[in-house]
Amino acid sequence: MGKSILITGGSGLLGRELTKALLNSGHSVAHLSRSAPKNPQVKTFLWDVKNDVIDEHCIDGIDTIIHLAGAGIAEKRWTEKRKKEIVESRTKSIALIYRLMGSKPNQVTTVLSASGIGYYSNRGDELLTEDKEPALDFIGTCCVEWEKAVDEGAQFGLRIVKFRTGVVLTTKGGALPQLARPIKMGVGSALGNGRQWVSWIHHHDVIAMYLFGLSNDQLTGVFNMSAPFPVTNSELTRAVANHLHRPLWAPKVPAFLIKLLFGQMASLVLGSTKVSVQKIQEAGFKFNYPDITGALKEIYG
Repeated sequence: MGKSILITGGSGLLGRELTKALLNSGHSVAHLSRSAPKNPQVKTFLWDVKNDVIDEHCIDGIDTIIHLAGAGIAEKRWTEKRKKEIVESRTKSIALIYRLMGSKPNQVTTVLSASGIGYYSNRGDELLTEDKEPALDFIGTCCVEWEKAVDEGAQFGLRIVKFRTGVVLTTKGGALPQLARPIKMGVGSALGNGRQWVSWIHHHDVIAMYLFGLSNDQLTGVFNMSAPFPVTNSELTRAVANHLHRPLWAPKVPAFLIKLLFGQMASLVLGSTKVSVQKIQEAGFKFNYPDITGALKEIYG
């Protein structure tokens, strides 16, 4: 039997793909959005998180909320204003929904939420399981606040699942086009010392894991959302170059130069995060693209 699902952040790259997959699986989907609807198959309810405005009918008949909303972490330089926006777009949005739930009868039983492996930040070669302590830098603190806000749903007896998402690989956006661009121009190279771990995941496996979380009523808690075999920055760069049939001859980009150009945001590419996915595998999830070679072969054909 199909679920009735409300998605925040449904107009983003992941939201669009997930909406399509949910509709194809026989579920009913609605979006919470700041703007008019773009998908005729999806009912859109308007909200304005900054001004605490939300359409009170958005949760009518809904049993599952998928929380993807949040300002892009790598879209703009991290000024203090931008950092506040990155955090509050994630925390205040789910808090607004919970306040609405507390004000009227509803049938919501489940919340699936994004989080990020930035929770752990730069940890060298340490294999990171979900019970490891969070980092104390900006992104680590952001993820802690994000997950804490989602966990407030426990007051309603909800089943809550949080996915700490790795670097999602797709040609449609995110990190891969940024990595591939200089490689295509013949000037690609590893960043920093190139030994930092990249916990990546194919975008199809991201969608599959959300569907898995939706259909498995016993699944609860936090899970790392990444492929079983992380790679180093050098290995990822080399693998992309091989699939694009481009040579790598340029020297590595020095860490100091990246820090000079990007400031605190440099941690997104210089940090080393090697996560374990044993927990989600033991819960029964099967990866379609466990290794980088197979993943890139599917992506680039």
